[in-house]
Amino acid sequence: MNTTQEPSKRPRSSRPTGGLHALVACALASFLTACGGAGGSGAKTGEGEQHPLLGAPAPDFALKAQAGKKRVSLEDARGKVTIVDFWATWCEPCRESFPAYQRILEKYESELEIIGVSVDDAPDEIPGFASSTGVKFPLAWDDGQAVAGRYKPPTMPTSYIIDQNQVVRYVHVGFKSGDEKEVEKEVASLLK
Repeated sequence: MNTTQEPSKRPRSSRPTGGLHALVACALASFLTACGGAGGSGAKTGEGEQHPLLGAPAPDFALKAQAGKKRVSLEDARGKVTIVDFWATWCEPCRESFPAYQRILEKYESELEIIGVSVDDAPDEIPGFASSTGVKFPLAWDDGQAVAGRYKPPTMPTSYIIDQNQVVRYVHVGFKSGDEKEVEKEVASLLK
């Protein structure tokens, strides 16, 4: 709609039509699903099936870190519980999850490793994202999304909680406030 029109020439109704309501609702639902805002914890994919990595060895990887370290690898974390978190700078639930994960890391510092794996198209915004969220754990860039292709995160963020023997024990699809309590409970259960 042209907002510079004279009042007498504006359409009588500025309310969206039913078709537009459906389009807006569909777009919002797609956004929330794609970015995990309506998600929560659990080991289900977007289709409600269990994630195929649950109970399986976590795929190994080594990536150049963009923040927190120079290089990260799953092998370097062997012997610790590890959270591998797939995220993107454009994802608001990711921005909310990072400070929560940082607090969990600080509580279990000697026994827990967190590796953030960005699926962004370019690494340019990763250091700024780290700074704005206050995280100290390493953030790596998955150039070409090869690592994501092996883990198959159904949405952003998706976190894989991996035990000391590098077996995927929990998968969290999406993030909303309060999910960090479940993540911390699962981390603690693996440390017993």
